Amino acid sequence: MKTINDFNFADKKAIIRVDFNVPLDDNFKVTDTTRIDAAKPTIDKILADGGSVILMSHLGRPKGVEEKYSLHHILKTTSDILGVPVQFAADCIGEEAKNAAANLKPGEVLLLENLRFHAEEEAGDVAFAKELASLGDIYVNDAFGTAHRAHASTTIIAQFFPIAKCFGLLLAKEIESLNKVLKNSQKPVTAVLGGSKVSSKITVIENILDKVDHMIIGGGMTFTFVKAQGGKVGNSICEDDKLELALEILRLAKEKGVQIHIPVDVVAADDFSNTANSQIVDVMAIPDGWEGLDAGPKSLENFKKVLLESKTILWNGPLGVFEMESFAKGTIALGEFIAEATENGAFSLVGGGDSVAAVKQFGFEDKVSYVSTGGGAMLEMLEGKVLPGIAAILD
Repeated sequence: MKTINDFNFADKKAIIRVDFNVPLDDNFKVTDTTRIDAAKPTIDKILADGGSVILMSHLGRPKGVEEKYSLHHILKTTSDILGVPVQFAADCIGEEAKNAAANLKPGEVLLLENLRFHAEEEAGDVAFAKELASLGDIYVNDAFGTAHRAHASTTIIAQFFPIAKCFGLLLAKEIESLNKVLKNSQKPVTAVLGGSKVSSKITVIENILDKVDHMIIGGGMTFTFVKAQGGKVGNSICEDDKLELALEILRLAKEKGVQIHIPVDVVAADDFSNTANSQIVDVMAIPDGWEGLDAGPKSLENFKKVLLESKTILWNGPLGVFEMESFAKGTIALGEFIAEATENGAFSLVGGGDSVAAVKQFGFEDKVSYVSTGGGAMLEMLEGKVLPGIAAILD
């Protein structure tokens, strides 16, 4: 796996695909700089070598050129984080981009305008990719969040750099962390899968059953498994068309010697609201008119025991509706157990939008081994798919 550490960038122009698809407020101020911060080590190394940097990214889902999605809005924040003035090209291809790139001196940084202002980006257009490629000497992919897309800037461009292409430090760390779970894991391995639907996690479950010793299932998925086994789920979220599938997963797990842990009790509420009445009930007997919104105390005790004995932990999805304070206890406790296991020497990887949000919200970011920056990309890797953005560099 070639990374930027395998190259000396002295007097070279590195064209880097970053993921600066960051959230902006109504005044176009960046509200979360995580993705820009994450790219800084890669950019720093290239500049320290005496190279220059051309940054390309998308922002949002524009339909053609839309001012609100201009990367110009993130220019000041990017300059502040990198500690160097960042230049801006009002297009990512064409004369302005060419001239700005040609005039770039060692130690300087140029940010190109939003790639998705051109439909050719998402279409994976070869001519568009070739124009982008002409701006730099070495292609660096450091955007894990878009590595599962075969877009012009993430995949197609790599063919114009048969040798001079590599992974940035962020993308390399993402691959390495996922491989620690999927390929080089220390046993016992535990996967915690939460979230609302079994259907969105089926391929993940099927792919990782061969790689884990324990699987904790939480969140709304719980109730599909409960109902499949004859339990009463009240008003809880449940995929009635996936009951057979849930039983098949349990059968497969048993066959492979994987222990599946489902909550034994839940915090049930009489309404989907933070101020609803709540009670702790047996997961197999949720009363009519009530719905399970969090894991109960006995379930948490069971999960704690499993997690503290684990050497490798994957966490994807919350245990309850953590956005409501009344039903966040299970997800917070889960974070605490994983933090304790990590402190005791386990490797813990957290990924997926809701889990990452929970980890940040409750202060566990520095207490786990690695927090992944790409939701969809991480899920596809867990499903066993080869991501086009990664394959293009390895090719």
